[in-house]
Amino acid sequence: MSAKLVILAGGKGVRISEGANKKIPKPLSLIGDYPILLHLMFYYSNYGINEFIICTGYKSELIKNFFKNNLSKNLKKKIKDWKINIINTGINTNTGGRIKKIENYLIKDDFFYLTYGDALSDVNIKKLLEFHLHKKKDITVTVVLKSERFGKVELKNNLIKKFDEKKNKLLINGGFMVVSTKIFKDLKKNTDIFEKKILEKYAKKNNLAGYVHKKFWQCVDNFRDWEFINNLYVKKKIKNVFLK
Repeated sequence: MSAKLVILAGGKGVRISEGANKKIPKPLSLIGDYPILLHLMFYYSNYGINEFIICTGYKSELIKNFFKNNLSKNLKKKIKDWKINIINTGINTNTGGRIKKIENYLIKDDFFYLTYGDALSDVNIKKLLEFHLHKKKDITVTVVLKSERFGKVELKNNLIKKFDEKKNKLLINGGFMVVSTKIFKDLKKNTDIFEKKILEKYAKKNNLAGYVHKKFWQCVDNFRDWEFINNLYVKKKIKNVFLK
């Protein structure tokens, strides 16, 4: 069952700017020879997902320009069947507001994939969807193990019982979500934060499933993360995640 992938790629990414290129949005930061964004899109494409909605904000024009002018002939050939919509959702819009602004692109769909433009993983998208459909919840979040900096998840029987954004430790929101289009009724304003307005609310209603992924997952939240994941790319330690 195919669906569209929505990528949140509008943030300023200030914590990575200490060593990486300050002049580009974080999703364009290079992992090896290609931007994080392109690695992510090719990963989903391996599962037959070839329609992408990229929610931009900070330096949106650079992301548009990348796809228009910076792709090699070989890459253009590889993505000729892709449909890419790059939507400028505003520099200061929060995550929920960005998603609300692309509602019309998903109006005919029952669900969509959603993830952040600064994290890569080897999560099996096919199994993720199967899990989502089996659980019959409106949202499934891929839950990963990490020690700090991210939204904490309390999990019981693969249902997220509590979602606390930015509360550290253990099981965290790793992105790579499957989301029902029903959520649009709960998004109203540019200032809505998806993680609080939707994920926390749906957890309280027992309507948020957690797909536990114990293998590779890595965000690029700061320069240290960027160096680490580039080292993995060079040493070819992680298979099937990176575009070569």
